[in-house]
Amino acid sequence: MHIGRRAFVVGAGASALAGLLGRGAPWPLAAGRGQAQEAAPGAVRRLIIFFSPNGTVHRHWRPTGEGADYAFAAGSILEPLDALRQHLLVLDGIDFKGVSNHEPGMAAMLTGGGPETSTQGQSVDQLIASQLAADTPFPSLELGVGTDAWGGGVQTRMLYAPGGDFVHPDQDPANVYRRVFGGVVGSPQEMDARMRRKESVLSLLRAELGTLRDRVGSEEHAKLDVHLEALRRMEVGLTGPASNLSCDAPPQVMQLDPNAHESFADVTRAQTDLLVTALACGMTRVASLQLSHTVGPHVFSWLGLSEGHHGLSHMDDSNTDGVAQFVMAERWISEQFAYLLEQLQALPEPGADGSMLDHTLVVWAKELADGRLHDNVSVPFVLAGAPGYLRTGRYLRFDGEPHQKLLVSICHAMGLDNPTFGDPSHGTGPLSGLT
Repeated sequence: MHIGRRAFVVGAGASALAGLLGRGAPWPLAAGRGQAQEAAPGAVRRLIIFFSPNGTVHRHWRPTGEGADYAFAAGSILEPLDALRQHLLVLDGIDFKGVSNHEPGMAAMLTGGGPETSTQGQSVDQLIASQLAADTPFPSLELGVGTDAWGGGVQTRMLYAPGGDFVHPDQDPANVYRRVFGGVVGSPQEMDARMRRKESVLSLLRAELGTLRDRVGSEEHAKLDVHLEALRRMEVGLTGPASNLSCDAPPQVMQLDPNAHESFADVTRAQTDLLVTALACGMTRVASLQLSHTVGPHVFSWLGLSEGHHGLSHMDDSNTDGVAQFVMAERWISEQFAYLLEQLQALPEPGADGSMLDHTLVVWAKELADGRLHDNVSVPFVLAGAPGYLRTGRYLRFDGEPHQKLLVSICHAMGLDNPTFGDPSHGTGPLSGLT
C-alpha cells in the first residue's frame, strides 16, 4: 500500500462535502431513529464488508481441525490467509433460511429479509452507519470492482437503504479519489474557497428543504426530515471538530477502465488502498468493497484463465481441471482479502493502542454456498480483526444457524443492541460462540 505505516488523523472537513455532494442526493437515514449512538465499551470502531460472488466448493474451502486447533490445507482456497490465521474467525454451517439461488441470496445476504421488518430492509452496514455518532465526513463509503456493466439491479447490488432502495457502489478509483480526497488536494487558499462553496450549497439546500416542508402535507414531513437530518450530518463533517484537522491525500491513482476484465486486478488493488486510507483518515467508519456481483462473468485472465468466474463456479467434481481453475481464482480473492487485512494491521490505530485491524471488524461475505447446487446451505463467512470483541483464531462449525443471528452479532460488535435483524422468524439474538 502506498501510505506505509504513516499514522493518520480524522479527515479534513473540506474533503467532507467534496465527497458527500459528489454522491448525489443526501442519503436517507433510518426514519424515526433516536440520538446517534456512541460506541459502547469494548465495541469495534469500524466495519468493513468484503464481498466476492458465486459460492464455493466446500471441500476446497473448509479448514482442517476445529476451534483453535485448525489449519488451512495446502492448495486450499483459504491458504493465502495462513499468516493471519490468529486474526480470523472462519464460520461454517450458517444458512440463509428460506432462500435459494443467486439473486435471492444476494438480496438477503446483508439484509436478512425484506423491507417489512424492524430494520426496514436495510443492509447491515447502512443500519450501522445511520446509528453511529455523526463524527465522520461520510456516513459510509461503498467501493466496487466490476459492478456496473450489467446496471444496478438485484444481481449487482448488495447494499440497501431503508425501504429496500439500492445503495450503489463506486467502481471507478479515480472518481473515488476525487470524491474522498479532492478537498485535501491543493493550496490552503483553494481548499478554503472550496469549503466556502460547500457551506453556501448546504445553506441553500437547508433553506429550500425547510420551505418545501412548509408547503407539503404532514405525510411528507417524515421524508423531508430524513433529508434534513442528512444535511445536518454533512454540516457536522464540515464545521465540527474534524474540520480543524488535516489528512494527507494518497498518491493520485492512475486512470483505469473499470469495466475492462483486464483492469479487474488493478482496480481491486487501487480500491483497497483507497478504502484503507479513507478509514485511516477518519473519513468514515463503515465501508464496503464489492468484487463483481452474483453470476459475475469476470475472466481472471491475469492468472492465465480463460473461463469466466461464474462458469468456473459450476464445474462438476468430475471436471478436475475446471475445479482447479475455480480454486485458483478463489485463492486470488483470498489474497486480496489478506492484503486488505495486512494494510489494516500495518497502520497504528490513531489515538489508541494496537493496529487499525485491532479496532476494525472485517466481514468476508458471499451470497451463495455451493455454486453448483445454487443453494444457501452453509454459506461461507470469514470474520477478521476486532480482538477486543471477537475471540479470533478459530474455525467454528454451526448446525444450520440462521445468518440473521450473524447480522445481529455484527451490529452488537459496533455498539448497537438490536435483538433481531431482518426477518425475525428465522432467529433472534446474536450468533453464539463468537465473543
